[in-house]
Amino acid sequence: MFSTTTYSLLATIFLVLTFLFPYSEAQLSSTFYSSTCSNASSIVRSAVQQALQSDSRIAASLIRLHFHDCFVNGCDGSILLDQGGNITQSEKNAIPNFNSVRGYDVVDNIKSSLESSCPGVVSCADILALAAESSVSLSGGPSWNVLLGRRDSLTANQAGANSSLPSPFESIANVSSKFSAVGLDTTDVVALSGAHTFGRSQCQFFSQRLFNFSGTGSPDPTLNSTYLATLQQNCPQNGNGSTLNDLDPTTPNTFDNSYFSNLLINMGLLQTDQELFSTNGSSTISIVNNFANNQTAFFEAFAQSMINMGNISPLTGTQGEIRTDCKKVNGS
Repeated sequence: MFSTTTYSLLATIFLVLTFLFPYSEAQLSSTFYSSTCSNASSIVRSAVQQALQSDSRIAASLIRLHFHDCFVNGCDGSILLDQGGNITQSEKNAIPNFNSVRGYDVVDNIKSSLESSCPGVVSCADILALAAESSVSLSGGPSWNVLLGRRDSLTANQAGANSSLPSPFESIANVSSKFSAVGLDTTDVVALSGAHTFGRSQCQFFSQRLFNFSGTGSPDPTLNSTYLATLQQNCPQNGNGSTLNDLDPTTPNTFDNSYFSNLLINMGLLQTDQELFSTNGSSTISIVNNFANNQTAFFEAFAQSMINMGNISPLTGTQGEIRTDCKKVNGS
């Protein structure tokens, strides 16, 4: 029999562990839907595959949705909520998301298919995690066992989206700080930045590098001169800020390690991309070199970092709900 003192000690240890490891994956499981919706993963994968046939950008867009969801109040599907009812400020309208984040229609299609097959079972938050994995593996990248069992939030946090999401204009130190705030480390920063191996970015998110970088009156000195000329042509001063450019000009629709090879020759599109390699003394440089020279190492690290990110503060058990429509809280 345990004494009262032993019980108190065990309770104290549990509280300490909970404090030290708040991003626990213990309640998530890759087999969470095995008895309630065994075809959930295949339904999601099929929908992503179909979407890719008409939209080569959608894979990168779906990963970004998951990323922008997890960094704000955890991976809880809050980014999907429209404004209305109790949602007075949607995360969709936050500065990093407005007219930028996309793929909501694909998520709605996936949810509709899942509700037909297994009504009220699969959360919108888990759809984002599954869609991200399908997007990567269908584009030539790694696959991984997605941990599942997240539930959907009842609220959104637009202010949190405005403050917590990394900006393409920030220093690597600031970006790393935002990753650290959600329990992710430097390897996660570099590996997850590698998602920019496909997808597009609007001129407005990097044009400050092309003509008057940091008020110098000159372009960013870390930009490859040939690449700079191409970007200046695509994004002229006072031009259309929404013009799209490949994040990886080498293999724009394939998930590979070309993103890191590009950084070695100063062909990172965003300031935050190139800073991973061009910031003197940064601990990110050796990781970039490793990933540029070893695609397997990148793929393994990326898969693990996606799992790490997916473990950020999920709602589980009886927390939140399973939305029947990802755009709104049940009953609203």
